[in-house]
Amino acid sequence: MEYWVGVVLALAVGLSATFIGLDRDRAFYPTVMIVIASYYGLFAVMGGSNRALIGECVIIAVFFGLSAFGFKRNLWIVVGALSAHGLFDLIHGRVISDPGVPVWWPGFCLTYDIVAAAYLACLLTRSRVAPTRMGYTPATPDHEVGPPRILRPPRMRRHVSDR
Repeated sequence: MEYWVGVVLALAVGLSATFIGLDRDRAFYPTVMIVIASYYGLFAVMGGSNRALIGECVIIAVFFGLSAFGFKRNLWIVVGALSAHGLFDLIHGRVISDPGVPVWWPGFCLTYDIVAAAYLACLLTRSRVAPTRMGYTPATPDHEVGPPRILRPPRMRRHVSDR
C-alpha cells in the first residue's frame, strides 16, 4: 500500500507543480529533495535517539549538498540525488538504526523519490525546465553572471541633407 501512495503522491505533487507553474523555478525540485532528506532527522528526534540523529544529519548533509550543487550547476544532479535517496531507502535500516522511522516509510519514500526523479527527468528532456542556469558555464564564477543585457536598436542619425 505504501508503494502506491508514494507513486500517487509523487505524481500529484509533480503534476500540480507543473499545472500551477511552481516547477518553472529551478529551485523547486532541489528544495523538494532537501525536504525529503530532512524527514529522517525528524524521525530520529521523534524516536529520541541522539546516535540516530547524528547519523541522519550526515546523510541529510550529503543530500543537501547534492541538491545545492545540482541547483547551481545542473538539475540532472538533482535527478541523480532523488534516485540515490530512493535507493538509500532500501538499505537505510541496515545503515542507521532509527527507532522513529515508521515501518511503512522506507517503501513510501523509495517510490516517491524514484517517481519524482523520473518526473523531473521528463521535464528536463522536454525542455520544460532548464537543466542549467542561463548564461552560466562551470568555468564562469557566480559573481560574473548577471542579468541578460537588453539589446536596443541603434539610434538613427539624421543626415544634414534630411533637414
